[in-house]
Amino acid sequence: MIDVILDDFFWRALIGGLGVALVAGPLGCFVVWRRLAYFGDTLAHSALLGIALSFVIQVPINVGVIITCLGLALALVLFSRSKTLATDTLLGILAHSALAIGLVTLSFMPSVRMDLTGLLFGDLLAMSRSDLWWIYGGAATILCLLALLWRGLLMSTIHEELARVEGVPVERLRLALILMFAIVIAVAMKIVGVLLITALLIIPAATARRLARTPEQMVAMAMLFGFVAVTGGLALSWELDTPAGPSVVVTAFSCFLLISAVGGKQRA
Repeated sequence: MIDVILDDFFWRALIGGLGVALVAGPLGCFVVWRRLAYFGDTLAHSALLGIALSFVIQVPINVGVIITCLGLALALVLFSRSKTLATDTLLGILAHSALAIGLVTLSFMPSVRMDLTGLLFGDLLAMSRSDLWWIYGGAATILCLLALLWRGLLMSTIHEELARVEGVPVERLRLALILMFAIVIAVAMKIVGVLLITALLIIPAATARRLARTPEQMVAMAMLFGFVAVTGGLALSWELDTPAGPSVVVTAFSCFLLISAVGGKQRA
């Protein structure tokens, strides 16, 4: 029965999408709480450079994306220490430069045939069994890390200086969070593409924030809204023959508008 389900492209897409929503929910909450939307965009744009890197050094694409995301994050830390440019300016420079360098590098590889539209906007219906292994392996890793580091991450998010006084390793937790962002971007490329990954992180979390009373409630609701976005987006794509990745984001945005319209207030 399981083999029959996995041989159907629609069910593979649904299972993969739900796996990404499972981790995009809690990580998206930290993006919203810490106001890291632009940082998430920068890491997502660097994914294309990571794809090019994976072909150069002959490693799996997901590994190349994770390496590039971590390298870009470290570069941002080094540049920001000089304090010659504002952080948002640095993020803008690194985001678009990484995207452009990735596109140019791929253009010099005529033997490599890549569906750029699928990379930029997702190719959810082309999900393979190996993609599912990557998604659920990455999801398990992220959920385990979040369970272990939850208290410290939450404390450093609420009040970083107080967390330092309490002995919380703020810098290490920041690096761990960056690693988790890199993993979720690597596994989510297939779902919504490098240009829409941040939307899948932010929109369900922002929707949940209007209803939740505690951080834990917000995480659970963000996961739920992510599940709704993936399921609704796939149904929309199936019925109307629209692109699957953008349809997922449109469904997530519709949920946000609906919750806003019925009077949900920002709480958590």
